[in-house]
Amino acid sequence: MTRPETRSPARSLADLPKAHLHLHFTGSMRVQTVRELAEHHGIRLPDALTTGYPPRLARATDERGWFRFQRLYDAARACVRTEADLRRIVREAAEDDAAEGSRWLELQVDPTSYAPFVGGLTPALEIVLDEARSVSRTGPTGVAVVVAASRMRHPLEARTLARLAARHAGEGAGEVVGFGLSNDERRGEVAAFAPAFRIAARAGLALVPHGGELLGAQAVMETLEHLRPDRIGHGIRAVEDPQVLAAVADAGVALEVCPLSNVALGVFADPSEVPLRALTDAGVPVALGADDPLLFGSRLVDQYETVRGLGVDDTGLAALARQSVEASRAPWSVRSTALAAVDDWLTGPTSPAPAAAPG
Repeated sequence: MTRPETRSPARSLADLPKAHLHLHFTGSMRVQTVRELAEHHGIRLPDALTTGYPPRLARATDERGWFRFQRLYDAARACVRTEADLRRIVREAAEDDAAEGSRWLELQVDPTSYAPFVGGLTPALEIVLDEARSVSRTGPTGVAVVVAASRMRHPLEARTLARLAARHAGEGAGEVVGFGLSNDERRGEVAAFAPAFRIAARAGLALVPHGGELLGAQAVMETLEHLRPDRIGHGIRAVEDPQVLAAVADAGVALEVCPLSNVALGVFADPSEVPLRALTDAGVPVALGADDPLLFGSRLVDQYETVRGLGVDDTGLAALARQSVEASRAPWSVRSTALAAVDDWLTGPTSPAPAAAPG
């Protein structure tokens, strides 16, 4: 019998303090939660969320693949019908983030889908904000909200949502801290959404549109030029054009990079292809995010574990955690405490990983 192979000691990535800046409301749900909500409301879920879980997603880089992904997402969203459902999702997202070392969560929500069940857009958003305040008072993770418009709807609806976000703008947990733009980036013209982003900018909100995942570097440049973002959701395709990559770095725009969702959607075939090092070498701040754990089967720590598996050491992982905190809209007291805790994590002891099984 050979001697068991021992692995190098490693610090727990669940203990690494970090901020989570790219998590969608519906996509944050636990699979057990969506199943229980479906049963409660008498809704039949697709097999991909029941016996076939986790789903094997098609390549979203072609439109048929995205359509299949979107139908699955819509099936999950249809199970959210009541105020109690909305509150449960916020509460569980906070609990799950807390278990993974997240000190601050900016949860992205489009209240349009839930408005018919709770009396309108404003009540839908206010329920989410109220629960975010509640969980932030009682738990270790501060939860704020990013209101996101959809590219699939008319730009005038984005302006309505921007005005709603502006009325609830704030700087702390339980407040709206940002305004985004999500869904299939091949739909709609970026420039058409600029008026909505100007409304949000006047209210002091962080501007955090998606871009540069399904489309290439030109989509990133158009996002920079027309929406003047503080962060971009994904933005990874900027590396395809050195001038665009330099523009992102020069503007100080952080990218919310979600390696495992990129692979699940077929943007890259393997995590090693996600251009994380090219981004950081260019001076682009990066915040790792989980995107839609319900559909991708991976949470925030999984992203850090993936990056560690690609050879990034604890110093590099701590740098990514710092960048996530610095790119957030967390109050200074939260940021300073989290940054100090990152330093403590990096200088603290390592824990030996379990030994490999005898071979």
